[in-house]
Amino acid sequence: MSEDLSAGLRGVRLDLAYHGVPVVHEASIALRAGEVTALVGPNGSGKSTLLRALARLHRAAAGDVLLAGDQSALTLSSRDFARRVTLLAQSRPVPAGVSVRDVVGYGRHPYRGRWRADDPDGPRAIAWAMEVTGVAGMADRAVDELSGGERQRVWLATCLAQDTGVLLLDEPTTYLDLRYQVEILDLTRDLADEHGVAVGVVLHDLNQAAAVADHVVLLSAGTVRAAGAPRDVLTEPALTEAYGIAVEVLVDPETGHISTRPVGKHHRRRLITEREPV
Repeated sequence: MSEDLSAGLRGVRLDLAYHGVPVVHEASIALRAGEVTALVGPNGSGKSTLLRALARLHRAAAGDVLLAGDQSALTLSSRDFARRVTLLAQSRPVPAGVSVRDVVGYGRHPYRGRWRADDPDGPRAIAWAMEVTGVAGMADRAVDELSGGERQRVWLATCLAQDTGVLLLDEPTTYLDLRYQVEILDLTRDLADEHGVAVGVVLHDLNQAAAVADHVVLLSAGTVRAAGAPRDVLTEPALTEAYGIAVEVLVDPETGHISTRPVGKHHRRRLITEREPV
């Protein structure tokens, strides 16, 4: 991954709709170089739609998407934009009989001519992307023979091979077991810290968001309800209002680590039982 400390992407007062029905209202978000921004909120809150708008895959009814230097991303050619921004979507078609190496190589499309002969940095980028996502050992296997978790890592490798300064991830830990969830989030953090990448990631797990993000954007009913540092956004009042269920927030007094816990109807009884002397 080449360093691009000028990387960055902003959505400015975006209005987004499906078939004329508004789903996101005047949402503004800033993804900064070297930082991870997590988008959280209940189902249907507009997280993925907002991320797709930043990736130019959902046309905005109003507002703008700006790259570093306040250049409108909407004026760039598809190839130029793809050299600056990449998106890991929730689902992708699975090509039959295509090897992992070739699928990861698809990420080099913004740099290749018709005959793939003008991408001298391609082999290095592909090898690096496969190595850091843990799929190098399956490079010659067909993608359609892999498990859901293995495919998810292949899709991420494809995004990394694209070698952009902005990386958008829509629920990247889906289908992954605990080990690979942790490794993907660690890699996300490394890309920001070590390579200056601006990362925007949609997460359902609030504890993961608290652990990995520099900034959190909380959406509810298509509106940004709060944005800022995790400790300022992931509060009991804000989360309880957004999710429509009581949410406890615990902060470790020594480390400052934030953990959240929804309170269901059996939650209090379980806590009482756990505290009773044996």
